[in-house]
Amino acid sequence: MSAGEAFVNREIQWQAVTTAVTARLWHICDPAFDVEDLEAPRGNVLVFHGIGGIGKTSLSRKLEAALADHSRRPSQWGEPRWEEARIVPVRIDLSRSAGTDFERLVLTLRLALTQLGRPLPAFDLALRRYWEHQHPGEPLEEYLRRGGLARFGQELPQQIQSALSDAAQALALPGTVGGLIGQVTGSLIGALRERRQTVRALAACRRLADLLEAEPDLESLSYYPHLLAWELAQLPADSRVLPVVLLDTFEDVGDRTHRDLERLIQRVVWLMPNALFIVTGRSRLQWGDAALHGQLDWAGPTAWPGLAAHSLPHLPDRGPEHDHGRQVLIGDFSPEDCEDYLARRLSHDGQPLIPADIRQVIAHRSHGLPLYLDLSVMRFLEIRRSGRTPTADDFSHDFPALIARTLADLTPEERTVLRSVSLLDAFDLELATQAAGLDRQAPALRLSERPFVREDPFALWPFHLHALIRSTIRNADDQTDDRWSPGDWQHAAQRALAAVGEAWRAGAGPGRRLLVGCLRQGLQLARDFHLELDWLAEAAWAYVSDSVWEPLAPPAREGASARLETAADALVETLSALARRQHEHRERTAARLAAVADTGLLPAGLQEMAVYYLAKAQRDLGDSTASRRGMQQVADGGGRLAPAARRGLAHLARLAGDFPTALATARQLGWKGRGHRVEGDVWWPQGDMDRAAAAYQAARLEAEQHGVAGERATCQAQRAFVLAFTDPGVADDEIDLAEQLLTGLDLRATGLTVRIAALIRDAGRTDAEVEDRAQVLRTEARVAGVVAAEAMLDLALAFHHAVQGDHHQLADPLSRLQTLAQDGDYAYYADIVCFMADLSLARAATWTQWLDAAATVRARWQTLVQHRRAAA
Repeated sequence: MSAGEAFVNREIQWQAVTTAVTARLWHICDPAFDVEDLEAPRGNVLVFHGIGGIGKTSLSRKLEAALADHSRRPSQWGEPRWEEARIVPVRIDLSRSAGTDFERLVLTLRLALTQLGRPLPAFDLALRRYWEHQHPGEPLEEYLRRGGLARFGQELPQQIQSALSDAAQALALPGTVGGLIGQVTGSLIGALRERRQTVRALAACRRLADLLEAEPDLESLSYYPHLLAWELAQLPADSRVLPVVLLDTFEDVGDRTHRDLERLIQRVVWLMPNALFIVTGRSRLQWGDAALHGQLDWAGPTAWPGLAAHSLPHLPDRGPEHDHGRQVLIGDFSPEDCEDYLARRLSHDGQPLIPADIRQVIAHRSHGLPLYLDLSVMRFLEIRRSGRTPTADDFSHDFPALIARTLADLTPEERTVLRSVSLLDAFDLELATQAAGLDRQAPALRLSERPFVREDPFALWPFHLHALIRSTIRNADDQTDDRWSPGDWQHAAQRALAAVGEAWRAGAGPGRRLLVGCLRQGLQLARDFHLELDWLAEAAWAYVSDSVWEPLAPPAREGASARLETAADALVETLSALARRQHEHRERTAARLAAVADTGLLPAGLQEMAVYYLAKAQRDLGDSTASRRGMQQVADGGGRLAPAARRGLAHLARLAGDFPTALATARQLGWKGRGHRVEGDVWWPQGDMDRAAAAYQAARLEAEQHGVAGERATCQAQRAFVLAFTDPGVADDEIDLAEQLLTGLDLRATGLTVRIAALIRDAGRTDAEVEDRAQVLRTEARVAGVVAAEAMLDLALAFHHAVQGDHHQLADPLSRLQTLAQDGDYAYYADIVCFMADLSLARAATWTQWLDAAATVRARWQTLVQHRRAAA
């Protein structure tokens, strides 16, 4: 039997770091070391990998502190084996929340070296050229300040300017030219090619001229670290440093299919052999896998001997810098490593004994727990000894032995808390205590200190059980003396649901984080144990009120029926359909909501919710008759959504071209019916963009006052849409604001509106790729099943062609809009296109009832086209 190394303390990890630093120092001090050798294998990477929450980030931060200041090194860590060497640690957080892109990564590397107190000319000149090309008019100082790097706000720009001035002086350029990077680099490239004596120091960098000559884009930036490494190699012996770059949360760089950012980062590592990179992430670094050739620039055991998955006896011993043990496991395994472990755990003639399908099942159910993997291996052997061939179904269950081991040293109260919190995705001490039906928190506190309880201090509820332990407690055949009966589990679920509801009521406020968290936990409890909805009904109304649509659906129950049998089932399906409609075709949304409405399982108020949103989906699909029927039913019911249903009827009147009725209805809606937004929807087809923009602004301000983020973003998107027709400059700001307000929201149709507004802003331009962008938007609108978005898109294209005076191209969007109008709705879109191009209406009698005379509306649209044409 063999097992992976457990993460007990960090002494072994510190020893691995000191060994790697020593090996790197030894390697770069070797006279044979050549920083410009791009062919030699690399041994400058050390990897710590393990499951989330095991302490990888803490380790990364502690290593940074210990390398920067020996006094901050934990007392149990031994003294490093280097004395005089100068170490420059720099930690880079690659997590999605940190928002670190590749450009920031390269800048951070250079910023860490400002402590050298001197310019690094080859790199600094290339960086200055890149910056002025990619960030015209944006000072580097300002970027650093906004990016939280203000402490470097002066040093780096000054060093770069010093490098630029020195280069200009060496090239004998006038002072007025010395500040222009284009002039300096142009002259420098020529001098390097001619190997002039004045630039002999930089001429020693063989690839400098090529990199300065290349287009200064992201691809070129990824090669600039070679210049940084070269500059470090030129430092005097008494000034040399070893950068130790700690790349944390490497799993967020990307998945194992799309490796674009990983490829750029790997290039940095390869091009800086005189730096040590310490990577922390959830999985092994796969660079030593030869199968990645083509996805990464350098892959395989020859290029990265220290990262290879197996020992490599065929590789010659090149010294300690090529140590083969540079991937250190911390804690549980990742899914990929689980399969790899199982493949190696049992073998026959060099091949895995456990088949791939069984390895996948075991790895999935283990949640990375090494004990589960070992138990599964033992079960595999037992089945084989019985003379039967193991199958994947033999491993689709949990091991009761895990329950016994987990409960072995727990007190009776702690066991009660453990079983109670296994019903919850996450919990705090109060929630655990109430779910367990106890009157004191001490048992929950003691349980929270157990190793199978993980803690995330930034989560809504800080504690959660290890996934495998939770699954085993819930589902395995419990044979312990104090095992629970089904009735015990039912009572615990009722207590847990009440406790979650109490947490929501106690913390209810303007934020949605608590609401969504409580709904997710409560819906799962109510569904799995067939509980009454209780507070979930009110929470569901709070969820839909903001139109934000965070995903809510709990995981499907293993082996459960897909039929809707209880009110909880119906509510889960309703809210799931509403959230998923931002990612599914509206036909799918309509089908799901129709199925819920047909069951009649929901109480009257929530039944109204299903009918209303079904009617909205039907309107999006162009089924106005069914939509009108549903909206009228909700409006007549007088419930919470009656104002919204009356707004829906106003929209349907507008789509039918009955603008007087739509406007009259809008003026009676008020805030609950979003009256100002409906007015804006009525005014813009009249060509009265100023009036429409004012209505949308009033609607947005009203939404801000009521704290409804989704409505605020929708109103701003519509305002950007109408102002894009009048003034591209103003539209720029309005579109930017709309995109800002959409951040963090999941509003697919509104996002399409903003991008259509950008097309209208660029109408008439030949360099804006309007047609190509429109094609992409059309595909997205059709995938979403939003007919209105397609109509708006064709209107935008028609405006573009009208401004260009291209009636031939205008015929296509006009034809599509005329086809759309055959059922009577959206007819005014085709009328507007005819107005813009000064064409006769395609039918003798228009169905559209304008608010003003048709000639007045025609004149307004023609004026918009003429003004844009004149501006172009």
